[in-house]
Amino acid sequence: MSYPPFNYPKARGFRFSGRELREIAISVLVLTLAFTILFSGGLDGLPAAIGDMTFAYYFVISFLAVLTAFFFHEMAHKFLAQKYGCWAEFNYYFMGLILALITSAVGIIFAAPGAVIIGGHITPEQNGKISAAGPATNISMGTVFILFYFLTNPLNITIFPGVFDLGEIFRLLAWINIVLGGFNLIPFPPLDGSKIYKWNMGVYISLVAAVVALLVMLYLP
Repeated sequence: MSYPPFNYPKARGFRFSGRELREIAISVLVLTLAFTILFSGGLDGLPAAIGDMTFAYYFVISFLAVLTAFFFHEMAHKFLAQKYGCWAEFNYYFMGLILALITSAVGIIFAAPGAVIIGGHITPEQNGKISAAGPATNISMGTVFILFYFLTNPLNITIFPGVFDLGEIFRLLAWINIVLGGFNLIPFPPLDGSKIYKWNMGVYISLVAAVVALLVMLYLP
């Protein structure tokens, strides 16, 4: 993991380094593959999924999940930090990505893909808002996907015969976003929740309440 340069440049607009773009691309690809293996039934179900082409559909769904839940989350941190004039770059955690692949092979997934490293002077309020930006993005995406789920589920639109129902895809994408947002709200370092809780308990409670409300909506009959 790298750290901010001693004389980091003052941010003007949103910027990406070449190294950062490579590490983002690698992280998205590896996480997408890990979720694809998980949805295929782990290592045991992988040959069958590849054989009947469902692997390709799982890959697309996994990419959408990683893009909205992971990438948007990290970019929310990065863009708000840069808006406040900070140096902010995503650094991947190689062993965390490998762990995601290994655990997906046995039918579960545990990932620590990396984080946005931030350097510069910020106030406690700005730090709290930067931290809240990630879970708030997940909550927003979860809300959008739940809305799509309610709109499409009664229509029974099948994407792939006998396998993919459009409503259930939106439900899955909502669930992944909400769970990731909720996990990051756990109030223990280094998770976002610890910094949000320290900054503003009212904001913290509101975000947690939003996650709980969305989960209840997701499991309504």
